[in-house]
Amino acid sequence: MHSPLAGLKDPDDRRLPRIAPPCGLVIFGITGDLARKKLVPAIYDLANRGLLSPAFALTGFARRDWSTQDFEDYIRTSIEKHTRTGFNERTWNQLRAGLRFVSGTFDDPAAYGRLAETVAELDKSRGTGGNHAFYLSIPPSWFPEVCEQLAATGLNQRHGNEFRRVIIEKPFGHNLESAIELSKVVSRVFDEDDVFRIDHYLGKETVQNIMAMRFSNTMFEPLWKANYVDHIQITMAEDIGIGTRAGYYDGIGAARDVIQNHLLQLLALTAMEEPVRFTQEAIRAEKEKVLSAVRLGEDLSATTVFGQYTSGSQGGTQVRGFLEEDSIPADSVTDTYAAIKLFVDTRRWAGVPFYLRAGKRLAKRVTEIAVVFKRAAHVPFENSEVTESGQNVLVIRVQPDEGMTIKFGAKVPGTEMQIRDVTMDFGYGHAFTEDSPEAYERLILDALVGSAPLFPHQREVELSWQILDPILEHWASAGRPDPYRPGSWGPASSQEMLARDGRSWRLP
Repeated sequence: MHSPLAGLKDPDDRRLPRIAPPCGLVIFGITGDLARKKLVPAIYDLANRGLLSPAFALTGFARRDWSTQDFEDYIRTSIEKHTRTGFNERTWNQLRAGLRFVSGTFDDPAAYGRLAETVAELDKSRGTGGNHAFYLSIPPSWFPEVCEQLAATGLNQRHGNEFRRVIIEKPFGHNLESAIELSKVVSRVFDEDDVFRIDHYLGKETVQNIMAMRFSNTMFEPLWKANYVDHIQITMAEDIGIGTRAGYYDGIGAARDVIQNHLLQLLALTAMEEPVRFTQEAIRAEKEKVLSAVRLGEDLSATTVFGQYTSGSQGGTQVRGFLEEDSIPADSVTDTYAAIKLFVDTRRWAGVPFYLRAGKRLAKRVTEIAVVFKRAAHVPFENSEVTESGQNVLVIRVQPDEGMTIKFGAKVPGTEMQIRDVTMDFGYGHAFTEDSPEAYERLILDALVGSAPLFPHQREVELSWQILDPILEHWASAGRPDPYRPGSWGPASSQEMLARDGRSWRLP
């Protein structure tokens, strides 16, 4: 007899998409660039993909004196301009029904009272069921005030199986001391399990593919160790300047902006041991082991570099130097380029240097991890026959053109034995018909579902600052940053740092 359940999918089937439960999301700083260009389009694209509940509600909190229609127009314009999945009137109408706007400043108790009323109204009219997340897309200096105001109005309090979560954008402090203080403030209002620290790089498909590539393939993991790896380079290069971010960037710099979070997270994923299972606790435990095992060079003058771009020609266009950018003080020593050499003192990576670099106004925009393997111990060919063959390299491209490239030596067609480097390339855009979701789509959905493997834990944040703080203190007493030309690969001192080791930076 045919079962009435035949054909129904197992609810635990991992092929089924995760769908957020009925809930509301409040975005503080809804009028900022991040919300307009990334967060709002990501929310719409999730809805367009059927990954948000029909009961989902989005509330904006900002100083603007907007009517409901003003807010709807703003949200629609943002979606139409930045959506990845295309504008759909039916999806828009569903989303629009759950839009609310609360006008007020971050330190205005009355505004939070209105927000509490709005949240309660949404529970009744939309059926959000008491489930609400608060996204702080605001300067970190406002985190304590907003968290305390949420607590004062009881918006952080959950009942029964409800959830109340907070999503925090980097930077998580500006040094170890401030990161600990920030954590104390947030933890007084929300449990650690309800705090989601956004590092959008961890939401990128290629970053997640590091674990898939390493732990689901037999061919890579046996070579992923000091026996075979000469060194590892992790690069995040931007070909633009600071633009309109002077107010944020000055005093922060490249090391605080991206090395403390993005690049050290990439290092942890590259160097970590296999987690016992794919859970947030297991992954965090392995990443923390790596970060706690990081060792800096004894002479930071020789193993770190900080630079600052000057004026010059880039791509045929004359561009301003950092000190000439709007609102930048003439004596600023903020680093727009940072390079660091460090070691991971574990059995797997003993003696293998990791080189991290990040900068603005560089030759091209690229983020990648390059695993450079040792040369073959013996090559049974005449030297003249292998002059064009270098070291094997496995490159994981995080952006753009997400994918992976392997460089290895192969014989040139012909009657003679001549070896030349060739590449084998895998690109997401060519291998899969599915479009990769934006990082913020994945991370917002994870936060609403309550899945945290891709969110840094406070312990990871503190370990990262423990690595970076001594470097920042050294630079503070080292004088001015080294200058470099726009369109170059950074200061000459950065090239010299690797040259002393008999190595050189890759040219992506």
